[in-house]
Amino acid sequence: MGKPVQAAEGLGSIPALLQQNANRFGDKPAYREKEYGIWQSWTWAKTAVEVEALALGLINLGVNEGDFVAIIGRNRPYFYWAIVAAQSVGAIPVPLYPDASADEMAYVMEHCGARFAIVQDQEQVDKIIEIQDGLHLFEQMVYIDPRGMRKYDHHKLHEFSHIQDQGRAARDEFISDLQARRDKLNYDSICVMLYTSGTTGKPKGVVLSNRNIIEASKSSSEFDTLGPGEEVLAYLPMAWVGDFIFSIGQAYWTGFCVNCPESPETMMTDLREIGPTYYFAPPRVFETQLTNVMIRMEDAGRLKKWLFDTFMAHARKVGPAILDGKPVGLWDRLKYMIGNLTVYGPLKNTLGLSRVRVGYTAGEAIGPELFEFYRSLGINLKQLYGQTEASVFITLQPDGEVRNDTVGVPAPGVEIRIAESGEVFYRGPGTFEYYYKNEASTKDTKDAEGWVATGDAGFIDDDTGHLRIIDRAKDVGKMASGALFAPKYVENKLKFFPNILEAVVFGNGREECTAFINIDLTAV
Repeated sequence: MGKPVQAAEGLGSIPALLQQNANRFGDKPAYREKEYGIWQSWTWAKTAVEVEALALGLINLGVNEGDFVAIIGRNRPYFYWAIVAAQSVGAIPVPLYPDASADEMAYVMEHCGARFAIVQDQEQVDKIIEIQDGLHLFEQMVYIDPRGMRKYDHHKLHEFSHIQDQGRAARDEFISDLQARRDKLNYDSICVMLYTSGTTGKPKGVVLSNRNIIEASKSSSEFDTLGPGEEVLAYLPMAWVGDFIFSIGQAYWTGFCVNCPESPETMMTDLREIGPTYYFAPPRVFETQLTNVMIRMEDAGRLKKWLFDTFMAHARKVGPAILDGKPVGLWDRLKYMIGNLTVYGPLKNTLGLSRVRVGYTAGEAIGPELFEFYRSLGINLKQLYGQTEASVFITLQPDGEVRNDTVGVPAPGVEIRIAESGEVFYRGPGTFEYYYKNEASTKDTKDAEGWVATGDAGFIDDDTGHLRIIDRAKDVGKMASGALFAPKYVENKLKFFPNILEAVVFGNGREECTAFINIDLTAV
């Protein structure tokens, strides 16, 4: 492992990147939010002012360097400002899932020792009031939405806008302290702590440094040539590492605009209005969108359905090749252009994906037919492989090398090796620092040389150099011949057939595999 990567001069933290963007892109939009049906916008210069006011207010409230600040709410500019303001004063933001139960919140907040929380509304305030007797270090709470809060005891409860107002009023008193705290931040400073899902035990606090987040954001942005003109829609949970990278890391590195929908219910409408150029969604979102399209086409008139079926068949034939810049015959290309005018273009506009230049999916296997459907429309949909401990990116698919059965090549700066057991290991600049208060799990996951065990089994394709993930490492066995047996890999292949609802495969220690198949009677 080489020497740790060092920051560019003066750019060793997210607050430093904010100051740079305020200077370079001052009048360009940094955030938009739809509220009451109207899009509101904040420039980078205005964002820097809002973050500074909040940071000064947090110092006035008593936030110290090294304090943990819980962030609980849906995607809103105010919460992204809260994250950067907490970083600015030397505190550590800890985003939580807003739909978490009170008990789940209690575990995370007590485990990290959160002294402060910045929350969305009355619902989140009530959750914390319910659990606060068990939070031994907790002191103060800030809320954004004042509705329903008038009769609450406000001795330790504060409105977000009031904290900012107090910060502005006390600027002369605290600005030198704030600047000193910001100047202390460097690549080794903690940027954020994100908790794992806890599916195999209690959630673990993953500590990510500025080096982890900024280097991962820098290399991935350069990989896909992301620039300040990109538009993204921030709709996935803020407690998820992907949203942190897309909406904080990459946004602050490149200077692009983060758009926040009005609510989960209006997300698809807001997606169409914004028309993002850079878009991430898990397979289930793409599947839901396609299902809605197919249901509508079943009810369409005969001519419309014929046009759709005819041109979509042609798109599946030549669309991915055209997207990858491969040679395609003149007639096929002309027919595709006609299809784009009559079918593909209107369909992409309906989906809100007409401007997508780079799209990603990850989190679970995506069906090849689903994947190829979007690519056939001319949408540059790709797959990545990552995890919280990697600051997202382990592998990425380069343009022109996109495949539906692999997750790409190692991300820039990332090394991958496959153990004899088939388990995938990686290391790189984005590799997490440690699990908070969990030295044993840290040592089990990351060795002294920085190699991290993913818990997934896979192999490198000899022909392409791409990584294929086949199963969880603990579920991989061996057949009687000694060959590796990965049940999930086979089960996913079977379930991609439209008539198969579920499949369970047996083969560990056997001469051959046997599959139990549940036929989808509604599709037969």
